[in-house]
Amino acid sequence: MPYSPPSGSALTLFYADHYHFPLPDGHKFPLGKYQLLRQCLEADSGFCLKPARFAARHDLVRIHDPGYVNQFLNGTLDWRVMRRIGFPWSEELVARTLASTGGTVLATENALQTGLSGTLAGGTHHASANEGSGFCVFNDIAVSIGRAQAVHRIGRAAVIDLDVHQGDGTAAIFAGNESVFTLSVHGARNFPFRKQQSRLDIELTDGTEDETYLNLLEPALDRVWAFRPDLVLFQSGVDGLNTDTLGRLALTHAGLAARDRLVIEGARSRGIPLVITLGGGYSRPIEPTVSAHAQTFQIAAELFLKPRI
Repeated sequence: MPYSPPSGSALTLFYADHYHFPLPDGHKFPLGKYQLLRQCLEADSGFCLKPARFAARHDLVRIHDPGYVNQFLNGTLDWRVMRRIGFPWSEELVARTLASTGGTVLATENALQTGLSGTLAGGTHHASANEGSGFCVFNDIAVSIGRAQAVHRIGRAAVIDLDVHQGDGTAAIFAGNESVFTLSVHGARNFPFRKQQSRLDIELTDGTEDETYLNLLEPALDRVWAFRPDLVLFQSGVDGLNTDTLGRLALTHAGLAARDRLVIEGARSRGIPLVITLGGGYSRPIEPTVSAHAQTFQIAAELFLKPRI
């Protein structure tokens, strides 16, 4: 599908942190990082930041069980399901979830027109068709692919999931779907402890460092490019960083930058529209995580208007 980056344009990114939701004191989800990331990028002329809109119910139920969607929206989900998600239910959580998913949908629409877009949220890859898990309610990646295939009639799509935790929900949703290639590069001993089968899973040992990581990633990406997707969604979690409290890997900011360039340049050089979603990052203090997330988008902006070879 051809696209045409507008001359002199900034990279369009969507954000959802204008919708807040309450969390108990001491909760491990780093809610503050989203606003900090937006503030970090706002001063950069390379970006056009736009607020996300709510995802439409008809897009959600294309991927998710309608009963699950309805019960989450109206607050009647079983408490055990909410416990697996990891958040207390609230109307504010519903608004934030719909905006987070909607931001990825909007970024996908924009990427199909311009070649590259992203969201400062999303990457909720643990959500399966009929339940959520691991801070993920709806699978924004799957919802966006489903819409792109149904509305824009794209053929093949690929997911490059480089969060340190396996994209188990995405793998389960697209299991047996020959039109979607799912790649997950993740910690072998990290959450989720019951893994699903992606099209290609690369499992990493605890303490994996930059060189080993990149040597494993390059041939995995070759498999993605050989699939010849019409659209790629990049789950760009930075929880593999050596400062991360949940990651168990030893990647540096330089290693993550090399990772991001491999993905972004790989898609761009092949003329494949690319959507970047956020994913995880749990350093304490949170600043190394925020700078790693910002670095991903700064690299993307640098490459956005670079002439294709």
